[in-house]
Amino acid sequence: MPGVLTVEIRSLESLTAAECAQWNAWAAADPDLASPYFRVEFSQIAGRISPDCALAVFHRDGAVVGYFPHQKRGGTILPIAAPMNDYHGVIGPRAVRPSLAETARLLDGPRFSVNGWVGEATGASISESFRTTIPDEGGYDAWYAARRQAFSKYFKDKERARRSMAAEFGPVEVQIGLRDHALLDDLIERKRDQYQRTGRHDVFACGWTRELLHALMAHEQADFGASLAVLRAGGNIAAIEYSLHAGQRFHFWFPVYVPALARCSPGIMLSMETIRLGSELGYRDFDYGFGGEAYKRYFCDRVQPVAEAVILKPGLSAVLGGAGASVLSLAGGRGLTDSVRRRWNVIEACETSRAGRLKGAALAARAALSKAASRATAAS
Repeated sequence: MPGVLTVEIRSLESLTAAECAQWNAWAAADPDLASPYFRVEFSQIAGRISPDCALAVFHRDGAVVGYFPHQKRGGTILPIAAPMNDYHGVIGPRAVRPSLAETARLLDGPRFSVNGWVGEATGASISESFRTTIPDEGGYDAWYAARRQAFSKYFKDKERARRSMAAEFGPVEVQIGLRDHALLDDLIERKRDQYQRTGRHDVFACGWTRELLHALMAHEQADFGASLAVLRAGGNIAAIEYSLHAGQRFHFWFPVYVPALARCSPGIMLSMETIRLGSELGYRDFDYGFGGEAYKRYFCDRVQPVAEAVILKPGLSAVLGGAGASVLSLAGGRGLTDSVRRRWNVIEACETSRAGRLKGAALAARAALSKAASRATAAS
């Protein structure tokens, strides 16, 4: 890319109104940056809450060509609000903004870690995010008719499940666009129970992540914000989901459902109703994020590549990720596998102290060993 590339590190609070407008204009001009995570409002709110945040402002020959909000955890540079940030990258014109490698080089940290990078990322591991697009003509009804024709058995099963839920538990009701902080606390506690049951790291134990969700939901703006959707059967909660939205993009984020109702697929039912009701409000692009959960193929008709990478400063050992990563690696029984590395990335991003990171790694290792022992017992 022509021009001398340099970086200036600033605080997010230093952004001027003109720079905020430029940031959002660049995001609006590029379909790849349509996610709410690329809006300046997300970074400004996160910057007030997530510890050790900063803003990289990139210049080519003196002209601003991109913004990259980030945070530091020990020796690692991460996207701002990680792991509460499903998409990240440099916000700027596609032709001139820095690549993943250039960003890592200029930030010059011992370790640079991303898992949902949007933009040029030569050599990184590529995965896909999944989205549902509602057509302007025909809306939800046209979309659902096409999906039902393509996967008739699946959607007939979900229709039967809804009738069964109503017959057994009472009328099924769905609300979206709620900004109920008590309901959000309910969702968070249910997610924490889920993390404990499944042995995953509790991303809400550190405190700032809970505060971030509340702050995003409290933000009052017509074209950016966060809200809750809830599905009730007979007046009782069956599923809740917290989502982030900007423009026409609606990003499903934190879902939870009552495990005893799993046979009725309340989470999937809530997503379907959210798409229906959300499309009536003008949302057209419903984002399920990245990851290969099997149910997504029934809903999604568009994918977007995202990159995952850990870039080390030249000359440093691959074990630089920290003692906690080594604890997890030992629990895995072999090198730093992708699964172990991803688990460590979540722990590292959440926990702001070395002691917290080590404790998180030890708990995760214990859960991994317990799961392995259970599998061995079942196989014997």
